[in-house]
Amino acid sequence: MNRHFMELAYIGGPYHGWQTQPNAVSVQETVERGLSTLMRVPVAITGAGRTDAGVNASKMVAHFDLPWCVDDDRHVVRALNSILGPTIAVRRVWPVHDGAHARFDATSRTYHYYAHTNKNPFSGGLSWKAPENLDFGAMNEAAQVLCETEDFTSFSKLHTDVKTNICHVTKAEWRRLPSSEAFPGGAEWVFEITADRFLRNMVRAVVGTLVDVGRGKIDIDRFREIIEKKDRCAAGTSMPAGPLFLHDVTYPYVE
Repeated sequence: MNRHFMELAYIGGPYHGWQTQPNAVSVQETVERGLSTLMRVPVAITGAGRTDAGVNASKMVAHFDLPWCVDDDRHVVRALNSILGPTIAVRRVWPVHDGAHARFDATSRTYHYYAHTNKNPFSGGLSWKAPENLDFGAMNEAAQVLCETEDFTSFSKLHTDVKTNICHVTKAEWRRLPSSEAFPGGAEWVFEITADRFLRNMVRAVVGTLVDVGRGKIDIDRFREIIEKKDRCAAGTSMPAGPLFLHDVTYPYVE
């Protein structure tokens, strides 16, 4: 069998998350069905992560095995995109070494959360309408605490099957988008967070708690206390899924 990587993007709204579900449509199931139809053999894929229901990806990476090697992916990409419909786009497919693993070999993952302060009828749920007086400076100050944190239990969904809640965040900041970089959903701000791994619902819980800082409900000392409590009930509300995007996944052997 020959292992391949695939880079794809998708809008999460029509799907019940990335991972295959017994009674709901998922991104993984949809892509597997398309690949199997195209290749005329059963094909299973493994993604770099498991985005929750409604969460999008501007760059997801997955691996799969075939009895042969795809050296020129132009036909495969074109054919797959015609099968998968408008909400999933395959960018490229390429062969990798047999032991390559889309999930375990990833060295970092980056998520973006988009927001706008002015009313925008074109956001389509892909950007969160933030209060005009939200203090992004205070939120950025609090966000730096995340880079000093290891245990993210306070921001993890309860009753998950992970063995540890330890993550290493290397970047966490809000930045204003110049008009030249304006997101199609009309976003004016983006929260960018990079880590070696993420817990279920972690980014949306982090953003919700940072928004509490920006609204003046809690200060930075309280933000630290919430992290130290290791209690999801102490943290802020989970934010809507639509404005959240898996933005990048990096590997030591992929440019």
